[in-house]
Amino acid sequence: MPKKILIAEDSSTMRALIVSSIAAMGDFEIFEAANGFEALRILPREKVDLVITDINMPDINGLELVSFVRSNANYQSIPLFIISTEGSERDRQKGLKLGANAYLVKPFSPDELQALIRQYLG
Repeated sequence: MPKKILIAEDSSTMRALIVSSIAAMGDFEIFEAANGFEALRILPREKVDLVITDINMPDINGLELVSFVRSNANYQSIPLFIISTEGSERDRQKGLKLGANAYLVKPFSPDELQALIRQYLG
């Protein structure tokens, strides 16, 4: 049974890059959300194994999404990665402190993302 990955990213170009990086690894079921609100609608419907989110999105931003996922008992154990243009150490620490497992700065390398996915999903 393929692992399920939810991608919350408002840029369709960046979403496509993330999807193609994951698809190159093999058998994953990928759900795409253009913002945090869409991601929150997908979470209860699909038992996802990993969430990847941008920070800067309309409606609910990535940090709010991380906070929600970590505060909800149903989702607390799901690995969560942030991929963002916000590259300062302060931003990185904020994301990790809220509960993200990893923080990648755009532009990221597909190899780096794939290595993280392997680390958390086997």
